[in-house]
Amino acid sequence: MQHQQPSAAVLAFSGMIALAVAMGIGRFAFTPLLPMMQQDAGLELAQAGWLAGANYLGYLVGAVAAGALPWSVATQLRVGLAGVALTTALMAIGDSWAAWAAWRFIAGLGSAIVLVSTATLCMGRLAAMGQSNKAGIVFAGVGAGIALAGLLSMGLALAHVSSSTAWLVMGLMALLGTIAARRLWGSPASTSTSFRSTVPVPKSSGQSATDTALPAQQAPSGESAHSVLLRHWRMIACYTSFGFGYILPATFLPAQARQLVSDPAVFGLAWPVFGIAAAASTLVTSRLLQAFSRRKIWIVSQLIMAVGVLLPALWTSIVAIVIAALCVGGTLLVITMIGMQEAQARGGAHARILTAAITTAFALGQLIGPIFFSVIHDWLGVSLAVALQLASAVLVLGVFFLLRPFPSAPSLAAPFH
Repeated sequence: MQHQQPSAAVLAFSGMIALAVAMGIGRFAFTPLLPMMQQDAGLELAQAGWLAGANYLGYLVGAVAAGALPWSVATQLRVGLAGVALTTALMAIGDSWAAWAAWRFIAGLGSAIVLVSTATLCMGRLAAMGQSNKAGIVFAGVGAGIALAGLLSMGLALAHVSSSTAWLVMGLMALLGTIAARRLWGSPASTSTSFRSTVPVPKSSGQSATDTALPAQQAPSGESAHSVLLRHWRMIACYTSFGFGYILPATFLPAQARQLVSDPAVFGLAWPVFGIAAAASTLVTSRLLQAFSRRKIWIVSQLIMAVGVLLPALWTSIVAIVIAALCVGGTLLVITMIGMQEAQARGGAHARILTAAITTAFALGQLIGPIFFSVIHDWLGVSLAVALQLASAVLVLGVFFLLRPFPSAPSLAAPFH
């Protein structure tokens, strides 16, 4: 049976829902549910760090698998989303830490596969339709999913629902989202394993042609994937610092808020604020890209994130938590989206490999973050505040990899600004 190609709007909104499930629930549902698990399951902060690490390890494995699997994009989407929905619901069964770690690992694996395949499918198809500006809608799904999971968790906490029941509700939401996103794998293009795309950005006076439209042919047909990865090592290194720097507030922000305010109606707002800022940021960035280069926006965003990560370490206040949520949430998806666009634009015939590579680098950074904190907290007695200061410094260090423009292919060696 021949499927009709969905419109750009349907494609973008379906991608948004897929990312809401994969990232808002598969990756980040644990964050707003952590205070509930601390209260009724006795989960300690260091244990939470190891559970988060299991999810991030799964994300790392999934990012590597997404670039290597011979499956079609449709198959990757279906398997990834189904894995997220199932393992989220399984978190409701029992109280075994080992089982929780296994389920969070598989959820992380599925979420990475969904992110890479959705980005590849949606950006490739939207570019082919001349609708690349709708990429912001797709990536707004991450923030929308975070906000929805946060608000749902806050409502369940106010209703004095157990954390196991809350996980079951999250699993049901993931299942409904998977069904709603089915148009993605109904697209004829989704049966392909890769895309050759252009990620255009309207040219402004501050940009050159190389920055505004980077075609897939930028990678010469004879250039190997290994050469493309070596040429973009700075992009990969910066994405690693990004993953390490953002992950501590993205894991512990509601728990930090709970230490300051006991009312769930107050501390529960920290994560929805994070998600709303994230969702709004991608839509704003789509407009900013008409005036500024991706690299410049990336630099400013990473510096703002560094400030947001540092603030709660210097100022113990619920106001600091809210500002941190705005700074980190408001830049998380900006950097994610711009990095994906750079990889799609500059990877050429190896765009999916480069996209998977930066996703893997991001996953490695965010895997190291919570494990590093758990180790230094348990063995050295280092506080979360000190760990946040270190994470902020790593983000600033990563900016140095962005100060020079990313290299173009040999055939398009003209610099851009």
